[in-house]
Amino acid sequence: MVKFVSNNSSIVIKDFKCRAIKYAFHDIDGTHSLIRDWPPVMSIVLDYVSRGGVPEGYDSDENVKKLISLAGTKPLPDTDKFCVESAGLSALTQMEWAIRRAIDFGHINIDCDKVDNKNKIERIGQGEEIFDVPDTDEMRAFLDIHTPRLFKFYEKVLNGFCRDKNLELAKTDPDRFIIKGSKKFLQFLKDNGVKNYFVTGAVVERGMGMFEEVETLGYGIGPGEVIEDIIGSTWTDKLPKDVIMENLMKKLGINGEEILVIGDGRAEISAGVNMGALCISRLGKEEEYKRNLHKKLGTDIIIEDYEDPDFWGLVKE
Repeated sequence: MVKFVSNNSSIVIKDFKCRAIKYAFHDIDGTHSLIRDWPPVMSIVLDYVSRGGVPEGYDSDENVKKLISLAGTKPLPDTDKFCVESAGLSALTQMEWAIRRAIDFGHINIDCDKVDNKNKIERIGQGEEIFDVPDTDEMRAFLDIHTPRLFKFYEKVLNGFCRDKNLELAKTDPDRFIIKGSKKFLQFLKDNGVKNYFVTGAVVERGMGMFEEVETLGYGIGPGEVIEDIIGSTWTDKLPKDVIMENLMKKLGINGEEILVIGDGRAEISAGVNMGALCISRLGKEEEYKRNLHKKLGTDIIIEDYEDPDFWGLVKE
């Protein structure tokens, strides 16, 4: 067990009572790992679909190469902003947002309630992923086909843009791709009886993808290791982080008061606040927009990295 005690430090956003932490749910990308520089890739893919729809061959190898060359080369205000606001959402939800925009812009002709579709675009932008009002059968079938197909297209662009290159570099120089102090902090939690879990919107398959990245960076995974488990999404089933975290909380038989949630995305911080967990946002000093967003979400602490002495001033063994 580790105790966090509030003080008047500038990193404390919301005063909180002494919290005894027994479990920690961590996001991965941008929170501990820097292997995936995903925002410019996500932005160009979502812009590409929003403005052109999903014509035959949209996910061809030729288009993969095209978007790899275009990623990060120019500002894309709408999709750049969405990437900031949607960080932590299921990748399938992010793909759905682009498809719905293409429908709204008239690039995809499909039977659907146009007003409802526009409403869902806005709601996804506010962090919602599951909707009570059903889509038409044609719309649902279309999304079921194209969100996973577009997700795989995005992953191919991501791999070519940065992921594969950075993974190879991480095999010889892992510290280059780790947020400062991450390993020390995770080990400290484990050594003091806190069980760490990684939660992600990415697909988790042993020996591949995110699992491979985490192991390459030197984080042990499995019961009794520094990371007890990694829980994520699949290629076809949307699994929002709030659902992942709530399911994990129920499985472990614990309540939010015992949990620390750490992330850089809207999804995990919002879920943590709703669970009653102690929430830490890991954000760079230059990320002013995200810092203001996380303050509005109700995060308790904002840090730049895990070596901040003010941060360790909150921690009591």
